[in-house]
Amino acid sequence: MRVSVIQMNPGHDKAENIAQADRLISAAMADGPDIVSLPEVWSCLGGTREGKFDAAEALPPAGSNEPGGPAYEFLRSVARSQRVHVHGGSIQEKGGQEKGGDRLFNTTLVFGPEGQELVRYRKIHLFDITGPDGTGFHESATYGAGDEIVTYQAAGLKVGCAICYDLRFPEMFLALRRAGAELIFLPSAFTQQTGRDHWEVLIRARAIESQCWIAAPATWGRHLDGGTEPRLTYGHSMLCDPWGQVVATVSDGIGWATARIDSAITERVRRDMPVLDHRKLA
Repeated sequence: MRVSVIQMNPGHDKAENIAQADRLISAAMADGPDIVSLPEVWSCLGGTREGKFDAAEALPPAGSNEPGGPAYEFLRSVARSQRVHVHGGSIQEKGGQEKGGDRLFNTTLVFGPEGQELVRYRKIHLFDITGPDGTGFHESATYGAGDEIVTYQAAGLKVGCAICYDLRFPEMFLALRRAGAELIFLPSAFTQQTGRDHWEVLIRARAIESQCWIAAPATWGRHLDGGTEPRLTYGHSMLCDPWGQVVATVSDGIGWATARIDSAITERVRRDMPVLDHRKLA
């Protein structure tokens, strides 16, 4: 299986973001991926709270053929037209009273080559922190938290879903491994400050601990939060093998990287170091 991770520089203009994603995916298809993936909140990054709600989409019922919003239909059309799996990063999902009241969800959508929706995953761990420079991030002010571990089958592999800040919680990656995952996607919008020190080392650690491949498409560059405050995301999208080796990466700027997921490597690592069998604690 070949996997492409797309690195974008999205802003708050949804139509421009969809056009950027379309250009990059079209170019990445020359690498022949079986799965193509987008970053976290690629359809609307930054802007005002009102803008995020305007860009959010109410999702059709799971498993239905009912139409969705522009980002939903874009992901479905790419899967169908290119005959690939699309791991759609994440978009803002309208919560509704039964799901979260006045909050959105940060939601991954995955589509199969026929254009069918396979799964949706709502980000579990919300980014409520103060950065090294004192900048505050309060994701829970806008988003509700998911509560389910999600996996799916693609091209013979069990694939797990995570998003950005989930990376800092190794128990989640262990849960995905126990659910049978061989490959875990981590679409992200990692801040530049934390990314410089933590991004690669944490991805490699989670890959080593879970003995899974990690595919991490990320946003890069400058956007305006709240419509006026400059924020920077780190980029450096990458793919990492179960031994913790980075096998493909994007540096600065927009672009993509592609690597082959080799199940023989996974089998060898798990056979020679059976840490799951040796685990004594939860």
